[in-house]
Amino acid sequence: MHLTSQIIITQNPDAILEELEAQGSGELFTIIKSLDDKDKPKEFLIEHAQLAIEKAYIASDNLNYIILIAPKFSNFAQNRLLKILEEPPRNKAFILITQSKSALLATVQSRMPVVVADDALVETDFSLDLENLNLAKVYAFVQEHSRISSPQCSVLVEQISLHAMHSKKYTLDESTLELFSHCIKALEVGSPTSFVLNTLLLKLLAKKK
Repeated sequence: MHLTSQIIITQNPDAILEELEAQGSGELFTIIKSLDDKDKPKEFLIEHAQLAIEKAYIASDNLNYIILIAPKFSNFAQNRLLKILEEPPRNKAFILITQSKSALLATVQSRMPVVVADDALVETDFSLDLENLNLAKVYAFVQEHSRISSPQCSVLVEQISLHAMHSKKYTLDESTLELFSHCIKALEVGSPTSFVLNTLLLKLLAKKK
């Protein structure tokens, strides 16, 4: 993981942060994490975005990496950050560390390179043969993963999207790409993981070339 302005998708933000800080050679680091009352990670809200913007406008002679860490970023927070991500103040650079690329707005992704850490792909075992997908494999896969948690299912959705794109076996038009984002949002509001996986894979199967 290189120390540069970027979005990093990972299930282990602390390890990524440690890796980035170890590469420093005189740079400053401003870390903003969104935590609840029990110091557990929570959604990055607009007040966190405002704090990041205020920190960015504090003058510094050395390059200051402003690192924003959260399992997810609210749409309001992302929209609030857009301008400063596109035109950061002098000697400032932003790094966003989060769990899912699909939950990020396209406008945010267009501002910075997106890097998917290895751990984001191996956190949940991926055994689905997308190149030869059929109804029987969809059914077996959904049954196998019917009891996983919503965060684990979000990782699976991310993996399915990456493997589908890599396979080049599917017609991934704009509506299909939006489907991955909708699945992540459905999981965030409590939709059953088996329902989300079944819906995603059946619609993906319909797009098979």
